[in-house]
Amino acid sequence: MTLPETPQTSPDREAAAAELDLDPKDWVALRAQAHRMLDDMLTHLQTIGEQPIWQAMPHEALERLEEPLPADPQGLERAYADYLRLIQPYTVFNKHPRFWGWVIGTGTVDGMLAGMLSAGLNLNAGGHNLGGTYAELRALEWCKQLFGFPPSASAVLVTGGSVANLVALTVARDAALGTAAEQGLQASGIRLAFYGSTETHNSVPKSLRMIGLGAAGWRPIRVDVDFRLDLQALTDQITRDRVEGIRPACVVANAGTVNTGAIDDLVGLVEICKRERLWLHVDGAFGAIAALSPSLRDLVKGMEQADSLAFDLHKWLHIPYDAGCVLVRDADAHRAPFLQSGSYLTRMDQGPAAMPVLFSDYAPELSRSFRGLKVWMAFKTHGTAIYGRLAEQNVAQARYLAGLITAEPELELLAPVPLNIVCFRYRGHGAAGPDRLNELNRRLLIRIQTEGIAVPSHTMLDGQFAIRVAITNHRSRRADFKALVEAVLLLGRAAETE
Repeated sequence: MTLPETPQTSPDREAAAAELDLDPKDWVALRAQAHRMLDDMLTHLQTIGEQPIWQAMPHEALERLEEPLPADPQGLERAYADYLRLIQPYTVFNKHPRFWGWVIGTGTVDGMLAGMLSAGLNLNAGGHNLGGTYAELRALEWCKQLFGFPPSASAVLVTGGSVANLVALTVARDAALGTAAEQGLQASGIRLAFYGSTETHNSVPKSLRMIGLGAAGWRPIRVDVDFRLDLQALTDQITRDRVEGIRPACVVANAGTVNTGAIDDLVGLVEICKRERLWLHVDGAFGAIAALSPSLRDLVKGMEQADSLAFDLHKWLHIPYDAGCVLVRDADAHRAPFLQSGSYLTRMDQGPAAMPVLFSDYAPELSRSFRGLKVWMAFKTHGTAIYGRLAEQNVAQARYLAGLITAEPELELLAPVPLNIVCFRYRGHGAAGPDRLNELNRRLLIRIQTEGIAVPSHTMLDGQFAIRVAITNHRSRRADFKALVEAVLLLGRAAETE
């Protein structure tokens, strides 16, 4: 349909000429600048291993970033020049082959390009009748297939594992409350208990505070010598809670703890939860990806029987930040806490509001980015088999590093290495006491980081300061881990002497 032209008066033409927008006035110049920015970023990524992994921002750069709020335009060229000078050199970090800090993904070049396309589309990907919605739905179906969840299960992309845990635990809470969920915890007077090991990620107790259970609703259960949840201690606590009139609701299992990579006995927890009629949620932020590897799959056996599973695509699947996912076996239970109507969200029979899904029916967000494009394009670009092989590669590298450490009398492993995380320390010749040894390793870690050798992180295990190497990096090579061990020995000996 073509709208009829309306004759414009002189005032109309003047008003139209004065109207503003944010599009470039010179598209030719913009294209040249955009091509330069893309080429610069590709060069940055191509040479990432040759750049300093971390460097402190100089005082001059910090001062420059504290400029006043600009009311007048500075232009894209100047903004980009400041980016190159003030931001990019100090953010190499997790893209570098020797980055093993925390559990942070490395990203990919094609993922960066997918992010550019997504930003260009600028979809509020809430579920309108658009190609992006259908691509995201297909990506979610693929995620269900990857982890053995049935087609009837539900799934939604969120910012990351923390929000995925929040969504799943909200669903578990309402499933435990049943019809009382509409009243809420305070009105119902029901006391719920959620269980997990003392190694559980901090997002779980944080989520329980957010959904009204607080610290009183969380039961941290002791772990065994391998840092796995003690099943007998769990069963005993469930029994005590029932006797005290508390309603056990959910067990949170770890498929790869953040400290050591420990994987709870998932098969045993499936049996307990079936017997006790509890919701089983698996936090598989990075460890769930082991299911993609034939040689590692048995480590997470039982995960496919969970009621819900949280995992990150931006960690061991290397999709650029942010991209997390939660799968829920019972789609109706998943939808129940989030299904809030509004006349402005009513589906229509045709047009863009003929929505195949509203993702806000499955998570807190109404406005959300088009995360599905990165996932859809990554699976199409690489296939899924390579992710399993990359996980195997990182696990083999972790075992290689563990072997280098155990071969050195001056180094000590502080935890088993079931997956891709290695925790160790420099102990020297054993003369230093516990406190001095902790301080020595703390200073040693800082030197490794600040001198640009590598970026591992740290944790405390049984009161011992551990240098923690979490390997979710597709760019790392065995030579990098050998260089780390050599540096730790060299710097450790020097620090011990000091």
